[in-house]
Amino acid sequence: MKNRDLYLHRLIEFKDKSLIKVITGLRRSGKSTLLSLFEEHLLKSGVQKNQIIRMNFESLEFDEINTYKTLYAYIIERISDQKIKHYIILDEIQQVESWEKVVNSLLVDVNADLYITGSNAYLLSSELSTLLAGRYVEIKMLPLSFKEYLDFLDQDSPLSLPEKFNQYLLYGGLPTIVELLEHKDTIGPFLEGIYNTVLMKDVVERNGVRDAALLESILKYIASNVGSVVSTKKISDYLTSSGRKTTGETIDNYLKMLESAYIIYKANRYDLKGKMFLKTLEKYYMVDIGIRNKLTGLQGTDYGHVLENIVYLELIRRGYDVSIGKVGTLEVDFIATKTNEKFYYQISASILNEETRIRELRPLESISDHYPKFILTMDQNIFNDFSGIKVKNIMDFLLE
Repeated sequence: MKNRDLYLHRLIEFKDKSLIKVITGLRRSGKSTLLSLFEEHLLKSGVQKNQIIRMNFESLEFDEINTYKTLYAYIIERISDQKIKHYIILDEIQQVESWEKVVNSLLVDVNADLYITGSNAYLLSSELSTLLAGRYVEIKMLPLSFKEYLDFLDQDSPLSLPEKFNQYLLYGGLPTIVELLEHKDTIGPFLEGIYNTVLMKDVVERNGVRDAALLESILKYIASNVGSVVSTKKISDYLTSSGRKTTGETIDNYLKMLESAYIIYKANRYDLKGKMFLKTLEKYYMVDIGIRNKLTGLQGTDYGHVLENIVYLELIRRGYDVSIGKVGTLEVDFIATKTNEKFYYQISASILNEETRIRELRPLESISDHYPKFILTMDQNIFNDFSGIKVKNIMDFLLE
């Protein structure tokens, strides 16, 4: 098993805290593996095997445990001693009807530490607070970062770092991809299978979508326009020109469904002068660049926007809130904020061309505060500082 240290450390930080640990993430992003790594950690730290109750509801072993009453009875029967803490790990919990009754009850009835996973569309952030009465922490898993991707690759790979990065940009970061690299013709069908399952099962079935073809058209539009300003009207005009009539309300609803299932991510615009969020013209990014490429067939791919998508996900992974900055008529690609931190980023494939360099520097130069400002680029930079604005190679940034 390959390590997912970022997420494992988060789980360990919350170990034995009286909160339900909820791990969400795209299908095949590594949630079950993370639970196995955590189980391994528990055993190494002295927890006995009989203190761990692990159940995966996608396994036939637990096929008959599909109601909250049978699940509760099963777990209570296996808790040998109430004085000893038990670690209850429930994988793909959404398969059990009214599962939240069991989880809430176990938190108060027994001496237990609880961990659950499920696909995003069934464990929606917006619903968790209601289901679990606020007594939970959500750990959101993303596909592999570039740093994790390198750890997963065969260490004897003859490829150079830029070649590995290009491979990552092409096929994305779902962990299974690494196992398929020797037979690249298997990657397309795998990505298509994930995409179809996520779209049909996690979004269409879950939300009772009446027009799956329209939903798919909207998602393909977003995939083709990552990093571009998007509005309901733009999508509506595009669909109308393709012969699809729809309403702005339907488009908004479908975008919210895709966002709730973490297939797409929205970055809102922030007016740096007016110091307020704007309600229109957001940007969207895809959860995995491989799925995005599969959807678009790589047609008209804007390299700079793909890089932007990669950087956006990395900032989210590092725990930042990410928005787009507006400075008058100029735009800053990302404002990344955490409790006491703020960074500004421009993303550009290259700034070797003077005109491009001036264009990318101008928005950052227009910001009046003194928080760190960066241009991230694929250039191997000789000059890495323009009046305090740092220039950094994207691969170096991703490997920090």
